[in-house]
Amino acid sequence: MLLRALALGQLLHAAAAVQVTNSPQNATKFDVLDYVDPLIGTVNGGHVFPGASLPYSMAKSVADVNEEIQGGFASNDADVTGFSHMHDSGTGGGASMGNFPLFAQTGCAGNDLNRCYFNKKSRASKRKNGTVIARPGYFAISLNTSVTAEMTVSNHTALYRFTFPTDGSPTKDTDPRVPYSPLILADLSDLSESRSKATVLVDGKTGRITGNGTFNPSFGIGTYDSHFCVDFHGAQVRDNGVWINNRAGHDPKSLNVTNNVPAGAWVQFGPPQSDNQILARVGLSFISAAQACENAEREIPDFGFQKIRDQAEDAWRAKLNVIKVDNTGIDKSLQRTFWSAFYRTLISPQDYTGENPLWKSDEPYFDSYYCIWDSFRSTHPFLTLVDPHAQALMIRSLIDIYRHEGKMPDCRMSLCKGFTQGGSNADNLLADSYLKGLTDGIDWDTGYEAVISDAEDEPPLWTVEGRGGLHSWKTLGYIPTDDFDPYGVGIYTRSISRTVEYSYNDFCIAQMARDMGKVHDAEKYLNRSGNWLNMFDPESRSRLNLTGSHSAADFVDSGFKGFLQPRYMNGTFGYQDPAICTDLYNFTSCYLNEDGHETYEGGSWLYTFYIPHDVATLVPTLGGSDEFLRRLVYLHETPGLFYIGDEQSYIMLFLFHYIGRPGLSSQYAHKYIPSAFNDTIVGIPGNDDSGSMASFSALTMMGLFPQSGQDVYLITAPFFPEYSILNSVTGHTATVRTKNFDAAYKNIYIQNATLDGKPLMKSWLTHDFFRDGGVLELHLGPKESGWGSGQDHIPPSASTHFWKK
Repeated sequence: MLLRALALGQLLHAAAAVQVTNSPQNATKFDVLDYVDPLIGTVNGGHVFPGASLPYSMAKSVADVNEEIQGGFASNDADVTGFSHMHDSGTGGGASMGNFPLFAQTGCAGNDLNRCYFNKKSRASKRKNGTVIARPGYFAISLNTSVTAEMTVSNHTALYRFTFPTDGSPTKDTDPRVPYSPLILADLSDLSESRSKATVLVDGKTGRITGNGTFNPSFGIGTYDSHFCVDFHGAQVRDNGVWINNRAGHDPKSLNVTNNVPAGAWVQFGPPQSDNQILARVGLSFISAAQACENAEREIPDFGFQKIRDQAEDAWRAKLNVIKVDNTGIDKSLQRTFWSAFYRTLISPQDYTGENPLWKSDEPYFDSYYCIWDSFRSTHPFLTLVDPHAQALMIRSLIDIYRHEGKMPDCRMSLCKGFTQGGSNADNLLADSYLKGLTDGIDWDTGYEAVISDAEDEPPLWTVEGRGGLHSWKTLGYIPTDDFDPYGVGIYTRSISRTVEYSYNDFCIAQMARDMGKVHDAEKYLNRSGNWLNMFDPESRSRLNLTGSHSAADFVDSGFKGFLQPRYMNGTFGYQDPAICTDLYNFTSCYLNEDGHETYEGGSWLYTFYIPHDVATLVPTLGGSDEFLRRLVYLHETPGLFYIGDEQSYIMLFLFHYIGRPGLSSQYAHKYIPSAFNDTIVGIPGNDDSGSMASFSALTMMGLFPQSGQDVYLITAPFFPEYSILNSVTGHTATVRTKNFDAAYKNIYIQNATLDGKPLMKSWLTHDFFRDGGVLELHLGPKESGWGSGQDHIPPSASTHFWKK
């Protein structure tokens, strides 16, 4: 997560209040796709991919722009440079994929081939305002060239339908009218211009274009090869050839390039035979161009655009309809926020099964774990609820990556190893699925072997896998800021946040060991999970710049003492301003670079609270329940100190549960939804990170916060009167029902609860409710109650509950 987006504030509550629906979801007129807006988060740092996709599909087509390019398209004023077929969604940093874009032109001025436009810079065209249509499985846009592009997809194939004007509208306003002889080109580039070599071939008779290229991943090391196959339908082929720079020719019909010069192939047609439309089918593969062609011919044999679009919509309805919501009285804006979030969570990871050239295996292969540091916290727990079979396949894929590459990834994209941002967080992801009882062909013995490898064996390059500093971790009990680590190479920063993350990684492993009967391992890793405390400096303080002054003399002491701080190998503490990497001080300084700081994408104000496995120890460490509450409220209420747009911030809304105040968790959930999470194009507060922001908002609206890596769901009041979740593996349905619900959200505090008719005093659930089904009934009111406040009713911690399972 790298960038932030604009929050619209509580004004959205008032604006949306007039848009209400009074019918339950199961009414015949309800179509869930009408409440999905793929354009949410497509500007100002959200980087959401808004194009045509299937759940987890490899093919993802959209119009690509030349500003804020990470999601391919952005809802800004940037020019459109082409239409490409593979993307990631919501990523920070560099742009991913966007390989082999097409671009269509009505004709060439003067019927001169070289008066068409070939490279991105020259062909870039403005969009027509108000012409973008985005819906699950479909994307359309019209350019100022008067060409309209529509697109839909199957799993490995993109299908485009270009509609051309008949009035000779040129590509550039400065050109004269053009003869009606459409030209469609394929470009051997990607979004980030990372190509190192490529080949392309056009069949002189049929116009089929095949090719491949070698590209760099956007957040990792190595290279990957991608292949494509384009066929056309709807017009007679008139001519074709290749192009380089901004010049094209009829011969030769093939081209090899070994540098990053713009290049590709083109096909020119006579006037379309029907409706002024030409279809382009693009098969995709990571194996070969031949397999790309086979994928296209198998998946879309007849160029039936509407048929493929209908199939895509049906696929999305099947996935989304596992949740049924009583939407009585709920404003449409909030409904769009929820369903769009659910939708975005299913865009990635991407199913590349059968398209992995790196090894042969009968196991599934998923890619675009981009990144698990982000997605383990809410994306995968959400998938465990709504699509447990897919989640099991992803776990099997991670374990298979371990078998063949020696480590599970913390981040992976485009068949390449991605950068590790902190700990070995696939450990948390495996633990979450294991503790919740997922099986479905998962080899848990090898899975356990994989997490133990992360905990014990430092890899030579821990920048992209595993953990660094393991010798110090095992001997000193923390990652020293001046660590001596001759056993592996990585970015020697983030000593505080790595210590925190390694602690939680080891706790997750300890739980797996406990439930597998490996008592010695459980004790060892449980002990290591307390290492975070070794970075706590009880004397450190935080002085805040609350006035924007340039003078340190004007800074104000926060009134709180004790923060996680850098610690050296000799045991002494250093000092890093706890407010660093907030809006109050140097927000952008804690990223993954050599001159970064000792915390990652947040400061010690955030990480001192981030002990999800042992809040029972954290509370007295910070001065007891009253002082913990005062500090936590101060974090939320001090302008500029807290940023909800990074994934490790999610838990800050729900820590109130651990001091018996779950009503405050509900209160802060409503503070950030819809102010930071809403249905506008700036409707998420940061990068969506492969659905991480989406899944968090969806879960929060359901009144659930999963402590990922644990079998714990914290309960708050949902944003709906009632909803149910069908477990597609067990066939059971879990229903959450409220009493005294009001759509104005005044009754947001749980007064009491029953689970299957029996009183529930605990403020948390376990996964068996969602696996086996049942009814959770929550009685709501306008004020906090004592529900969830008893010592036996707060969620579990490592120091109090580990052996009580």
